[in-house]
Amino acid sequence: SEYLEFHPQVIDLILEKAIQAFNAAEAARRARELVRRKSVLESSTLPGKLADCSSRDPSESEIYIVEGDSAGGSAKQGRDRRNQAILPLRGKILNIEKTDDARIYKNTEIQALITALGLGIRGEEFNEKNLRYHRIVIMTDADVDGAHIRTLILTFFFRYQRALVEGGYIYIACPPLYKVERGKNHTYCYNEQDLKKVLAGFGEKANYTIQRFKGLGEMMPKQLWETTMDPSTRTMKRVEIEDAAEADRIFTILMGDKVAPRRAFIEAHSAELDLAELDI
Repeated sequence: SEYLEFHPQVIDLILEKAIQAFNAAEAARRARELVRRKSVLESSTLPGKLADCSSRDPSESEIYIVEGDSAGGSAKQGRDRRNQAILPLRGKILNIEKTDDARIYKNTEIQALITALGLGIRGEEFNEKNLRYHRIVIMTDADVDGAHIRTLILTFFFRYQRALVEGGYIYIACPPLYKVERGKNHTYCYNEQDLKKVLAGFGEKANYTIQRFKGLGEMMPKQLWETTMDPSTRTMKRVEIEDAAEADRIFTILMGDKVAPRRAFIEAHSAELDLAELDI
């Protein structure tokens, strides 16, 4: 009290910060109330583009979030309809690291994600009982655009409802990059090392053809099922948080609206890149 009496400018700063925080909280509260009253989140209607599964048991149900109608079409035809749902998203979703609540709730793709999964309003306590699928699989193309879309979706989950990540509900599908055919036999390769190993086993004079999958939409439904969606053969990565503070920092740097920290990060780590491996 004595310090503040002699330093009135300090208490002015404290009061200004408190008022700013109160105004921000009020704005967020009003946005949430608006959503409850007027947006699609208020209703139980599922998004029209969702191809739901027949099972109503979340513990055995899984949803694949895919990019575009082309990949969505292959996934819908190749899936196990009993417990696999498909949600195609159009283009790149909103980067919620740079966006306020009002814009988030007005975005069609974000609304589809929230409603399909049963997430409710950001900031409310996470309730596992409302979650419609216990395995949420991000399935994007194995190229730069696919990696960007996957990062935007991960940003959404990390910022909107981190409990999903902490609970181990988020997975990343691993589709193959190559199909190697030799005679009537074929092998799928999931990375460059796999491809080199397969080709080395053929010998120098072997005849074979290599198909490079540029996107999931190029794959036939049966191929997508065999390589990426069949629980008995697929490979998946489970998303986990090893260091929450570091994860928070990286999302802020790489997905935030300040360019300078992102530029510094890229410059600091550019020497670690193998330019020959870049997909450009």
